[in-house]
Amino acid sequence: MQDDTQTGRNPARSAAMKAALIDAARAIFAEKGYAETGTPEIVRAAGVTRGALYHHFDGKPGLFRAVLEQEAEAISRQIQSAADTGRDARSALMAGAKGYFDAMRDPERQRLMLRDGPAVLGPAGMAEIDARAGRDDLLAGLQALFGPTPPGTGVQQALADILSAGFDRMAQHPDRTDAALAAFDFLFQAISEATPNAGRGETLPE
Repeated sequence: MQDDTQTGRNPARSAAMKAALIDAARAIFAEKGYAETGTPEIVRAAGVTRGALYHHFDGKPGLFRAVLEQEAEAISRQIQSAADTGRDARSALMAGAKGYFDAMRDPERQRLMLRDGPAVLGPAGMAEIDARAGRDDLLAGLQALFGPTPPGTGVQQALADILSAGFDRMAQHPDRTDAALAAFDFLFQAISEATPNAGRGETLPE
Protein backbone atom coordinates (compact mmCIF):
# COMPACT_ATOMS: atom_id res chain seq x y z
CA MET A 1 0.00 0.00 0.00
CA GLN A 2 1.57 3.27 -1.09
CA ASP A 3 1.71 6.06 1.49
CA ASP A 4 0.28 9.36 0.28
CA THR A 5 2.07 11.68 2.70
CA GLN A 6 4.69 12.72 0.15
CA THR A 7 2.47 12.94 -2.92
CA GLY A 8 2.47 16.73 -2.93
CA ARG A 9 6.28 16.77 -2.97
CA ASN A 10 6.75 14.19 -5.73
CA PRO A 11 4.74 15.12 -8.83
CA ALA A 12 5.60 11.94 -10.72
CA ARG A 13 4.54 9.70 -7.83
CA SER A 14 1.41 11.77 -7.31
CA ALA A 15 0.48 11.44 -10.99
CA ALA A 16 1.09 7.68 -10.84
CA MET A 17 -1.20 7.34 -7.82
CA LYS A 18 -3.91 9.37 -9.53
CA ALA A 19 -3.66 7.25 -12.67
CA ALA A 20 -3.78 4.05 -10.60
CA LEU A 21 -6.93 5.24 -8.84
CA ILE A 22 -8.65 6.14 -12.12
CA ASP A 23 -7.70 2.83 -13.75
CA ALA A 24 -8.85 0.79 -10.75
CA ALA A 25 -12.07 2.77 -10.47
CA ARG A 26 -12.78 2.40 -14.17
CA ALA A 27 -12.57 -1.40 -13.94
CA ILE A 28 -14.77 -1.65 -10.84
CA PHE A 29 -17.35 0.94 -11.90
CA ALA A 30 -17.65 -0.78 -15.27
CA GLU A 31 -18.10 -4.20 -13.70
CA LYS A 32 -20.36 -3.40 -10.75
CA GLY A 33 -21.89 -0.03 -11.52
CA TYR A 34 -21.56 3.21 -9.59
CA ALA A 35 -24.08 2.43 -6.86
CA GLU A 36 -22.54 -0.92 -5.96
CA THR A 37 -18.94 0.31 -5.90
CA GLY A 38 -17.28 1.40 -2.68
CA THR A 39 -14.14 3.47 -2.26
CA PRO A 40 -12.41 0.89 0.00
CA GLU A 41 -12.30 -1.67 -2.81
CA ILE A 42 -11.02 0.97 -5.24
CA VAL A 43 -8.08 1.97 -3.05
CA ARG A 44 -7.26 -1.71 -2.44
CA ALA A 45 -7.26 -2.41 -6.17
CA ALA A 46 -5.15 0.70 -6.83
CA GLY A 47 -2.68 -0.22 -4.09
CA VAL A 48 -2.85 3.20 -2.42
CA THR A 49 -4.17 4.60 0.83
CA ARG A 50 -7.59 6.12 1.35
CA GLY A 51 -5.80 9.39 1.98
CA ALA A 52 -4.43 9.31 -1.56
CA LEU A 53 -7.94 9.12 -2.95
CA TYR A 54 -9.05 12.19 -1.01
CA HIS A 55 -5.83 13.98 -1.90
CA HIS A 56 -6.77 13.82 -5.58
CA PHE A 57 -10.58 13.61 -5.60
CA ASP A 58 -13.58 14.66 -3.53
CA GLY A 59 -14.50 11.04 -2.86
CA LYS A 60 -16.35 8.66 -5.11
CA PRO A 61 -18.25 11.32 -7.16
CA GLY A 62 -15.07 13.13 -8.15
CA LEU A 63 -13.29 9.90 -9.00
CA PHE A 64 -16.22 8.74 -11.12
CA ARG A 65 -16.18 12.03 -13.00
CA ALA A 66 -12.45 11.60 -13.65
CA VAL A 67 -13.15 8.15 -15.10
CA LEU A 68 -15.77 9.61 -17.43
CA GLU A 69 -13.45 12.43 -18.49
CA GLN A 70 -10.79 9.88 -19.40
CA GLU A 71 -13.34 7.87 -21.38
CA ALA A 72 -14.52 11.04 -23.14
CA GLU A 73 -10.98 11.90 -24.20
CA ALA A 74 -10.45 8.38 -25.57
CA ILE A 75 -13.70 8.57 -27.56
CA SER A 76 -12.78 11.98 -28.97
CA ARG A 77 -9.35 10.74 -30.05
CA GLN A 78 -10.95 7.84 -31.90
CA ILE A 79 -13.46 10.16 -33.60
CA GLN A 80 -10.77 12.61 -34.67
CA SER A 81 -8.50 9.85 -35.94
CA ALA A 82 -11.33 8.44 -38.05
CA ALA A 83 -12.47 11.87 -39.28
CA ASP A 84 -8.96 12.68 -40.50
CA THR A 85 -9.52 10.14 -43.29
CA GLY A 86 -12.37 12.23 -44.74
CA ARG A 87 -11.84 13.84 -48.12
CA ASP A 88 -14.36 16.63 -47.48
CA ALA A 89 -16.66 17.86 -44.72
CA ARG A 90 -19.42 15.33 -45.31
CA SER A 91 -17.12 12.31 -45.61
CA ALA A 92 -15.18 13.47 -42.54
CA LEU A 93 -18.44 13.66 -40.59
CA MET A 94 -19.38 10.17 -41.69
CA ALA A 95 -15.94 8.78 -40.86
CA GLY A 96 -16.15 10.44 -37.45
CA ALA A 97 -19.62 8.98 -36.93
CA LYS A 98 -18.32 5.50 -37.60
CA GLY A 99 -15.41 6.20 -35.28
CA TYR A 100 -17.86 7.09 -32.53
CA PHE A 101 -19.88 3.91 -32.96
CA ASP A 102 -16.69 1.85 -33.01
CA ALA A 103 -15.54 3.54 -29.80
CA MET A 104 -18.87 2.81 -28.13
CA ARG A 105 -19.03 -0.91 -28.93
CA ASP A 106 -17.46 -1.69 -25.56
CA PRO A 107 -20.34 -2.68 -23.21
CA GLU A 108 -18.39 -1.35 -20.21
CA ARG A 109 -18.01 2.04 -21.86
CA GLN A 110 -21.73 2.04 -22.67
CA ARG A 111 -22.52 1.43 -19.02
CA LEU A 112 -20.23 4.22 -17.87
CA MET A 113 -21.12 6.85 -20.48
CA LEU A 114 -24.74 6.12 -21.37
CA ARG A 115 -26.29 4.73 -18.20
CA ASP A 116 -24.43 5.45 -14.98
CA GLY A 117 -22.96 8.76 -16.16
CA PRO A 118 -26.27 10.54 -16.78
CA ALA A 119 -27.77 9.05 -13.61
CA VAL A 120 -24.91 10.19 -11.38
CA LEU A 121 -23.87 13.51 -12.92
CA GLY A 122 -27.29 14.71 -14.05
CA PRO A 123 -28.04 16.55 -17.31
CA ALA A 124 -25.74 19.53 -16.74
CA GLY A 125 -22.77 17.50 -15.54
CA MET A 126 -23.10 14.95 -18.28
CA ALA A 127 -23.42 17.66 -20.92
CA GLU A 128 -19.90 18.82 -20.03
CA ILE A 129 -18.60 15.27 -20.44
CA ASP A 130 -20.51 14.76 -23.70
CA ALA A 131 -18.93 17.90 -25.15
CA ARG A 132 -15.53 16.23 -24.76
CA ALA A 133 -16.79 12.83 -25.92
CA GLY A 134 -17.65 13.87 -29.43
CA ARG A 135 -20.21 16.65 -29.34
CA ASP A 136 -17.61 19.38 -29.85
CA ASP A 137 -16.12 17.30 -32.68
CA LEU A 138 -19.59 16.98 -34.19
CA LEU A 139 -20.14 20.73 -33.95
CA ALA A 140 -16.81 21.38 -35.68
CA GLY A 141 -17.81 18.98 -38.43
CA LEU A 142 -21.17 20.65 -38.91
CA GLN A 143 -19.52 24.05 -39.11
CA ALA A 144 -17.24 22.71 -41.85
CA LEU A 145 -20.25 21.23 -43.64
CA PHE A 146 -22.20 24.49 -43.49
CA GLY A 147 -19.29 26.26 -45.11
CA PRO A 148 -18.87 30.04 -45.23
CA THR A 149 -22.57 30.88 -44.76
CA PRO A 150 -23.70 28.89 -41.71
CA PRO A 151 -26.88 29.59 -39.73
CA GLY A 152 -26.59 31.31 -36.38
CA THR A 153 -24.44 29.84 -33.63
CA GLY A 154 -27.51 28.87 -31.62
CA VAL A 155 -28.90 26.82 -34.51
CA GLN A 156 -25.59 25.02 -35.03
CA GLN A 157 -25.28 24.21 -31.33
CA ALA A 158 -28.87 22.98 -31.11
CA LEU A 159 -28.37 20.77 -34.14
CA ALA A 160 -25.18 19.32 -32.62
CA ASP A 161 -27.06 18.63 -29.37
CA ILE A 162 -29.92 16.91 -31.21
CA LEU A 163 -27.62 14.77 -33.34
CA SER A 164 -25.43 13.94 -30.34
CA ALA A 165 -28.46 12.60 -28.48
CA GLY A 166 -29.28 10.49 -31.52
CA PHE A 167 -25.75 9.10 -31.63
CA ASP A 168 -25.93 8.16 -27.94
CA ARG A 169 -29.27 6.43 -28.39
CA MET A 170 -28.14 4.42 -31.41
CA ALA A 171 -24.85 3.50 -29.71
CA GLN A 172 -26.90 1.36 -27.34
CA HIS A 173 -28.01 -0.76 -30.32
CA PRO A 174 -24.82 -1.98 -32.07
CA ASP A 175 -26.90 -4.23 -34.33
CA ARG A 176 -28.42 -1.11 -35.89
CA THR A 177 -25.18 0.76 -36.57
CA ASP A 178 -25.41 0.42 -40.36
CA ALA A 179 -28.95 1.79 -40.40
CA ALA A 180 -27.93 4.61 -38.06
CA LEU A 181 -25.00 5.57 -40.29
CA ALA A 182 -27.26 5.60 -43.34
CA ALA A 183 -29.71 7.86 -41.49
CA PHE A 184 -26.99 10.29 -40.43
CA ASP A 185 -25.58 10.37 -43.95
CA PHE A 186 -29.05 11.25 -45.22
CA LEU A 187 -29.24 14.13 -42.73
CA PHE A 188 -25.76 15.41 -43.59
CA GLN A 189 -26.64 15.28 -47.29
CA ALA A 190 -29.84 17.20 -46.64
CA ILE A 191 -27.93 19.86 -44.73
CA SER A 192 -25.39 20.10 -47.52
CA GLU A 193 -28.06 20.48 -50.20
CA ALA A 194 -30.05 23.01 -48.20
CA THR A 195 -27.08 25.26 -47.38
CA PRO A 196 -25.53 27.51 -50.04
CA ASN A 197 -21.85 26.75 -50.57
CA ALA A 198 -22.01 24.00 -47.94
CA GLY A 199 -18.88 21.93 -47.40
CA ARG A 200 -16.96 23.36 -50.34
CA GLY A 201 -14.17 20.84 -49.95
CA GLU A 202 -13.54 21.87 -46.35
CA THR A 203 -12.51 19.26 -43.81
CA LEU A 204 -12.79 19.26 -40.05
CA PRO A 205 -10.83 22.10 -38.43
CA GLU A 206 -7.75 20.98 -36.51
